[in-house]
Amino acid sequence: MDRTETRTTPSTTASGTDLPTGSAPAWARPALVLLLLATGLLYLWGLGASGWANSYYAAAAQAGSQDWTAFFYGSSDAANSITVDKTPASLWLMALSVRLFGLNSWALLVPQALCGVATVGLLYATVRRWYGPAAGLLAGAVLALTPVATLMFRFNNPDALLVLLLVAAAYATVRAVETASTRWLVLAGVLVGFGFLTKMLQAFLVLPVFAAVYLLAAPATPGRRIRQVLLAGLGVVVAAGWWVAVVELVPDSARPYVGGSQSNSVLELTLGYNGLGRLTGTEVGSVGGGGGPGGGGPFAGQTGLLRMFGTQVGGQISWLLPAALILLVAGLVLAGRAARTDRVRAGLLLWGGWLLVTAGIFSYMSGIFHEYYTVALAPAVGALVGIGTTLLWRARTHARGWWRLAATLTLTGTVAVTVAWSVTLLERTPDWFPWLRGAVLVGGLVAVSALLLAHRLARRAAVPALLVSAAVALAGPAAYAAQTAATPHTGAIPTAGPEVRGGFGPGGGGRFGGPDPNRAGGRFAGGGPPGAGRAGATGTPGLPGTDRADSRPPGAGDGPATGRTGDGRAGGPETAGANPGAGMGGLLDSRTPSAALRELLERDSDDHTWIAATVGSNNASGYQLATGSPVMAVGGFNGSDPSPTLDQFQRYVADGRIHWFIGGGGFRGTNGGSSASSEIAAWVAANFPAQTVDGVTLYDLSSGQQGGLR
Repeated sequence: MDRTETRTTPSTTASGTDLPTGSAPAWARPALVLLLLATGLLYLWGLGASGWANSYYAAAAQAGSQDWTAFFYGSSDAANSITVDKTPASLWLMALSVRLFGLNSWALLVPQALCGVATVGLLYATVRRWYGPAAGLLAGAVLALTPVATLMFRFNNPDALLVLLLVAAAYATVRAVETASTRWLVLAGVLVGFGFLTKMLQAFLVLPVFAAVYLLAAPATPGRRIRQVLLAGLGVVVAAGWWVAVVELVPDSARPYVGGSQSNSVLELTLGYNGLGRLTGTEVGSVGGGGGPGGGGPFAGQTGLLRMFGTQVGGQISWLLPAALILLVAGLVLAGRAARTDRVRAGLLLWGGWLLVTAGIFSYMSGIFHEYYTVALAPAVGALVGIGTTLLWRARTHARGWWRLAATLTLTGTVAVTVAWSVTLLERTPDWFPWLRGAVLVGGLVAVSALLLAHRLARRAAVPALLVSAAVALAGPAAYAAQTAATPHTGAIPTAGPEVRGGFGPGGGGRFGGPDPNRAGGRFAGGGPPGAGRAGATGTPGLPGTDRADSRPPGAGDGPATGRTGDGRAGGPETAGANPGAGMGGLLDSRTPSAALRELLERDSDDHTWIAATVGSNNASGYQLATGSPVMAVGGFNGSDPSPTLDQFQRYVADGRIHWFIGGGGFRGTNGGSSASSEIAAWVAANFPAQTVDGVTLYDLSSGQQGGLR
């Protein structure tokens, strides 16, 4: 079968509805261009207001732009003391951009936005091949306007590149199924493998779905299909494994420490902290997972079947999730007992499997889970809404008798459920545009009535009813997406949308203690010595406080001396000097140092490998981004990695490789891990003179010790 035959052969549902996929109507291309332009505007407008966004990854991108070894390994600093706790593919994208355009917000964040536009375009192309341009446009629009997608395609976490690669793999799988193409199937495996290099095992959640769909629906003999899937599996292993092999084979002394591991092993990181530990809650060195079986802990709500609809997660992803599930079932019913190679059913199984497997794991994982992970569900939700709506509309238009009535009632019921759920989600933000709930409710009643009447109208007269229904269904997520794009976001745990009543969502209250007045800046700003809370800061004893930690570059937003509230309004002055001796950063965010402190750190910087060391990667990132020089992150992200050990740190100091030690910051995890950072901090405090600059305690490691080595 050649390409022309592949694109024009119809697929027939049990209701007798043909799904032509030949030449597109005249309106399709302009509509696609408009969709992509609107998506680009949503994802790019005011992008620089978020500053460094996640300073942890921003500092690593800075390091990668300065040193090719740091680039390859994903080091936190250009002197290669330790890597980030992820594989580095997303950092490669940002580091190349910084190398080309210099270190600034746009260089870091524009690649993420472009990943978002490309993802929308690829999802359109994938859905369009089998279901037509209308289905593709609706799928792309749903993805673009999903609040968590708007957030993550404007942020520098790894998720933007991950979602792009997985959608590209889905496209390759679709092409492979069409003609039993080995080349396309292996490409799908390679793309998933690069997804592993972006965010490790999360990329593999779709693998069993892609393999099962190909084994079911590809037009080839069973033996050939099995061999092809095995070849695709080899593609996954090669694409994902080459970097892991290099890291494991290079001697420890010749590369940076693998952040997030306790044994300097990327395999341990893959299977433990970033692997099975996320499912079981056993994550050595972390700050606490989901609270164990049946828990949920401090991050993103209780585990269970309804987690995706809960107070903390619902507004991020679930606006059209009920519709997607209804339309998945309806589509499979319409496909009926079709042939094994039927594309209608194959596409529904591909996207439905993606949604159910990923959502199921997210719902029940007892380890660390954050709301923004749900961006991985957005392509599947969009595809199922686009496909299911198109199938029901065509059945309503072309089928006869019972099929036509059932299609109309199902489509109408889906709109009604979507409107009801949108109103429920909007009620969680009662003070944010309260009129929107009424508008969605009234619009929903009009849309439902119009769809019921459209059952007796001609097709042209019925199209406006469908358009009104789509507009009403997308009104809630579109409003949340617009609010997300208009609000600066920084820190390690960003969330989309306005303040959520009674939840830990954006502005809805700090994770540990009282209300968090600075939602946009992350959940755990501030910090003290490892294992100790900050004086004067809100939160549970033993945890970093929740005062705002600024990760914006100088000149961005309010400037380093002003806080920012969760809705983007200017807040009160920072309180950096309120707790002398405390670090300027915290577990999940960083702060730009004052001019005087920056000048002190930069003094004689060429004489040292690291201008400073401090506990915790985010604490280090603020100083590194401000000065442009390497800052050692003692203990990695949580301060719980054994890098460096006390003996190693003492040798660095004796060799004159570290100038300053910055007190405070970081946090040793509650799930075990190394105590090396605490030992180092105690040794420095006992052996070197301290001075305070703008409320920050520093120890001059080049001044000579007050006592001998311990």
